[in-house]
Amino acid sequence: MYEKHRFVMELAHLSRAWRAELDRRLVNTGLSQARWMVLLHLIRNDGQPPTQRELADLIGIESPTLARTLDALEGLNMVKRQPCEVDRRIKRVLLTDEAREFAIEIEAIAKQLRNEAFNGIADEDIEFCQHVFQRVLGNLTAAVR
Repeated sequence: MYEKHRFVMELAHLSRAWRAELDRRLVNTGLSQARWMVLLHLIRNDGQPPTQRELADLIGIESPTLARTLDALEGLNMVKRQPCEVDRRIKRVLLTDEAREFAIEIEAIAKQLRNEAFNGIADEDIEFCQHVFQRVLGNLTAAVR
């Protein structure tokens, strides 16, 4: 029982440490963590731009919180919201051309941190951890239903 508790606590600590270090490395961007997280997720997006709801889920925040962040990023001309072709009430979030280079720089810094953080850890170990995390998340998701 204690080991499962410790696992969850260490996972939470890892998440906080990861964000804190990335935040430290991105301090010169002048963006808050909430803002650079949006740009980071948008530059990683392949294919069709995510909806606001999809982006909120990817980042792990509530839609109203994301809406305020997007308002600020729109004011900085870094993102734009575009009506969905199928349902105009749904908005897709796109990086502006001006923000794309900035987001690429943020992704490069994040990639460097990932390389440092995973130094000496075998791909098989990472895959095993991902499998465990997916199972735990699936259990949590099932518990909510």
